[in-house]
Amino acid sequence: MVVATHQPIFLPWPGLFFKAAKADVLVLLDRVQFPLGRGWMTRNRLKSEQGELWLRVPVHKKGRGLQRIDEVELFEAADWRGKHLRGVRQNYARAPYLEDYLPQLRAIYEADHRRLVDLNLALIRFLMAALNLDVDLRLQSQLGVQGRGTALLVHVCEAVGARSYLAFPTLQKYLDVPQMQAAGLNVQFVPFHPPVYPQLWGDFIYNLSTLDLLLNCGPRSREILRRC
Repeated sequence: MVVATHQPIFLPWPGLFFKAAKADVLVLLDRVQFPLGRGWMTRNRLKSEQGELWLRVPVHKKGRGLQRIDEVELFEAADWRGKHLRGVRQNYARAPYLEDYLPQLRAIYEADHRRLVDLNLALIRFLMAALNLDVDLRLQSQLGVQGRGTALLVHVCEAVGARSYLAFPTLQKYLDVPQMQAAGLNVQFVPFHPPVYPQLWGDFIYNLSTLDLLLNCGPRSREILRRC
């Protein structure tokens, strides 16, 4: 059994789903520390006529100190949900598959999600289903495992009964590979080459949210992702 891990980021880039497609189990690490500063937990990019279209999710931070990802709550003072949906509809009005996926996206945004991880998980599940990916998706919190760095990944593999751990080569310098091998794990480093596909609005932009790929390419998105 092959396992891969990732943080439950917002509207993920195609690399996450490429990795998921090559694994038997994808574990989302929701009990690690919520990243400080800018990251991909609360924002991602689509595309507009002006270039990158950033979608940002407001969350509660002030006075809460260091939080785990599964503790972060959504901030509902502004109409960010409506702003996101309007941005998608306006900038992808000419996308071939907008109407195929917009109702599902709207339903997720209109659901009563209180935590960031619940919103992100719903979006990840939506994208996985649209890509027709058959992978066992689990949360770290469901496995009941703790730890930091390589030790956490070893515990995750043990919890799901995996013998192989899959990662991108860029992660190699952060992993204690001998420690994983000592635990009986085979570490696989799989390169990812971002897909190029038909986009709206001029010059191609790499590694946008997978939603851009889906709205432009629809059912062909899985095959495009496979060729990465």
